[in-house]
Amino acid sequence: QVQLVISGGGSVQAGGSLRLSCAASGYTYSNVCMGWFRQAPGKEREGVAVLDTGGGSTYYTDSVKGRFTISRDNARNTLYLQMNSLKPEDTAMYYCAAGSRVRDVCYAYSRYYRYWGQGTQVTVSL
Repeated sequence: QVQLVISGGGSVQAGGSLRLSCAASGYTYSNVCMGWFRQAPGKEREGVAVLDTGGGSTYYTDSVKGRFTISRDNARNTLYLQMNSLKPEDTAMYYCAAGSRVRDVCYAYSRYYRYWGQGTQVTVSL
């Protein structure tokens, strides 16, 4: 049984940092797409950052480029999202997900991701 367990959310003031972790059991982060998504109230789920664990390529949505970093620890089978210079508009429920490539590409669309973590709230205040 695949489980993705997220930790590290919380509340922080604007300009602060948080690191999210996504630990996998029953699943190996090898040659698959791993992503972080977020959903704010009243908005659609958005792909924030994606990592192709096969080739190592990454994708970031424009609003987080230069502030967020996606990475993984193979030994711990854990995915991370380092979030720096947080802004109030980053406030959302954050999810990690695992999925497959589509025509050899890892896309940041939630419909391509089969396994999901439970979500963790990130709240950024002024």
